[in-house]
Amino acid sequence: MNQKQIIKLIASVFVCQLAGIIGSIFTFSAIPEWYFFLNKPFFSPPNWLFGPAWIMLYTLMGISLYLALENNLMKNKKATYFFSGQLVLNALWSIIFFGLRNPLLALIEIVFLWILIALTIKEFYSINKKTAYLLVPYILWVSFAAILNYFIWMLN
Repeated sequence: MNQKQIIKLIASVFVCQLAGIIGSIFTFSAIPEWYFFLNKPFFSPPNWLFGPAWIMLYTLMGISLYLALENNLMKNKKATYFFSGQLVLNALWSIIFFGLRNPLLALIEIVFLWILIALTIKEFYSINKKTAYLLVPYILWVSFAAILNYFIWMLN
């Protein structure tokens, strides 16, 4: 790996982590003030698990983005739009759920997020299978988050 590739990898991971940083701005203050007091389903993970899980997922997304860029992602406009769109929706979910404290609107939004992740995986698969496989844990976690979001909305 040459210096240019290392910089591109770091930048790709950073861009994805930035979505998490934006979301966390709205998340941190809402946890003790609001989220802590919500009724949650029995399968709700402990709060400390979310940070490490998302850091890992954003890192995998960044590596996937790097590999896609190395394989001429920019030539596949759909893949570029889908990846960019899901990254924006990812950050937006935290703003809606935690910032606006609106689980119903967040539930609607997470459906669109899931669809864009699935479309991204499909397009990335056509570029390089590894780029798609790196996003599988992400779509699985968002699937779980959607179920959790649904139950939080129903219980509150």
